[in-house]
This record gives sequence, structure tokens and C-alpha cells, in this order.
Amino acid sequence: MTQAEQATAAQLVDDTGAIAFGIYPDTVAQVNGRDYDYRTPMGKPAGPLRKHFQYKQFQYFGIVSDHLLAGCAFADTAYLGLAFAYVFDTRTGTLHESTWRSPLARDLHMSASPVDGQSLFEKGTVRIALGYGDNGQGRNKSLTLSAGGLEINARLQEPPHYQPMSLCTRIGVNGWAYANKVAGVPVTGNVTYAGQTHDLGAIGAWGHHDFSAGYMRRETFWNWACLSGMAGGHQLGMNLSCGVNETSFTENCLWLDGKLIKVAGTTFDYDRDDLMAPWRVRSTDGKVDLTFVPAGRHRETLNLAVFASNFHQIFGTFQGTLHVDGRDIAVDRIHGFVEEQYAKW
Repeated sequence: MTQAEQATAAQLVDDTGAIAFGIYPDTVAQVNGRDYDYRTPMGKPAGPLRKHFQYKQFQYFGIVSDHLLAGCAFADTAYLGLAFAYVFDTRTGTLHESTWRSPLARDLHMSASPVDGQSLFEKGTVRIALGYGDNGQGRNKSLTLSAGGLEINARLQEPPHYQPMSLCTRIGVNGWAYANKVAGVPVTGNVTYAGQTHDLGAIGAWGHHDFSAGYMRRETFWNWACLSGMAGGHQLGMNLSCGVNETSFTENCLWLDGKLIKVAGTTFDYDRDDLMAPWRVRSTDGKVDLTFVPAGRHRETLNLAVFASNFHQIFGTFQGTLHVDGRDIAVDRIHGFVEEQYAKW
């Protein structure tokens, strides 16, 4: 039994400033990362400025369907607050996207709880909120966005039996990352763009969510893959990564009808000079063997003295085979995302 399995899910950092590493049985209600006893590499307590600027937070809400693919994210790197949103029309190939930046994250408030709270970005006429709550029938996550001609009101709800991915791993000599992931859950609400409103429930939309925070490496790189949809009569979700959250434990998993199924380490094979060529995503335990075919992408590039980002989130479809519980599940053009991300912060 890991430390995390023995810990309560009330808060991440205990009263002594320590963290339990491993896979948690449930979502941690309070990710109080700033209470951590953060040290320098030489073992001394970090000063307040170092402690503030090294703490990073990310929250993401993704939507997939046959008609449209959408994503919205908040990133608080302390140096810079960032929000982006996009909608990709799968029928026309049209991408509607926007990015907003806030020096020192002044326009961005991040909730410390993926269970009860609200993260908010407000700048000028732009207002984006990511909400977290529980209506007694399961935990829910919402996205409300108003930015020019783009309006999103979306909601996903974890069924009572749903098992989220919740883990905390070591990073470097003194850091860590907590990640809470959800995928394979239906989404309701609506999206308005180009003067038309789309009912997410009516078009069979699915969603996934990421709530992550921690003291990460000064230079960080990762690949990530996620899908949500129906396969073989089952509700299917997937979350795979390579490059982060891999010290002793990994976040790699599948969901089958809300049941969490752990997956071993994964490899991402792709052409770094042509990210829009097909990708191959496989796991070392044989559970995942998929090809990803890109349809479009959202990118963020910024290169400053103390901060840099080269981010590509690519949306498209997966096809191939999953081997789960002794049987093969065919994946046939299920929508999802892959990422290539480099950050210096």
C-alpha cells in the first residue's frame, strides 16, 4: 500500500508540510500546494519569492464530438497567466481560437480545489470560468466562456461510481506534481460560434478534464494523449503521458464504463518536423496500440529570457486496438487529442 493509498483525500499537503506520493483512491479535495515545505537543492527552506515563482498550476476542459472539438485551458506559471480557447469545426475544417496573456497572472484566479471552487480569468470583455462542485449525484465540472463571438456553457458530471485518476509524483530533488484526470464522460450544454449554437447533448459530445499543480522542473517536456467516446458498446476514456508524472508511478490509464484501468509506460512515435503526420501511441504492457490521425491544432509559442513555451495541442481521431481484461476493443475513429509541450519557467 502506497503512502497515498493510506492518506485521506481531504488535502494534499499535511500539517507538517509533507506530501504522500502515489496513486490516491479518490480526488484530493484541497490541493494546498503552497503549504508544502519547499526546499532548495541543498536542503534549505526556499525563500518566499522562489517558492512563489516555482509553483505552477494548470486546468483544462476538453470537448469532443463528430461535429466539433473544443478546448479551454488556464495556466498560472507565476511569471505569466495564460488562457486559451478554441473550437474546431470537423465538417468545414475551420478553427476559431483565441489566447489571452496576463503578466504575473494578475487577471487569473486558480481554485485550489477540483471538488468545490471556481477558477476565473477576466480581462476586458473576456470572462472564462471553470467551476467545480457536487450536486449529490456526482462531482461536476463546468466551463463558462464569453469572448467576442465565442460562447461556451458546458458541463460534465462524474457518475457516483466513476474512478478518477488522482496521483502525486516526485519531480527532481525537491519538487512534485499532483494530477487529477477525468475522461470518457458525456458533456451537456451548448457552444456558439460563427453565429450558430450547437447543443452538446444532442450531438453526443464527450469531455475530459485535467487539474494539475506542483513544483516542476525549470525545463519541462511532455507528450500527452487523451480520447473519449464509445467503443464496443462501452463508454471509453484514455489518458496517457510521457515525460512527466513518471517517478515510481504514472498517470497512464483507461476508463471503461467509469472503471479505472491502469496502463504501463507509453511511447509516442511521431515526426517532430511534421506534427500533422500520423502518430503512433503504444504502451509497454500491450494494452494500447493506436494510431492518431491529426485534423487540426492549437499552438502557443513564446520565447523570453526567463520564460519559454513551445506548445502544440493537436486534435483528430484515434484508431487501433485496446487490450483490456483479456479482450480486444476496437477503436475506430474516436476523437481525441495529443500534445507536444516544452516549457521553461
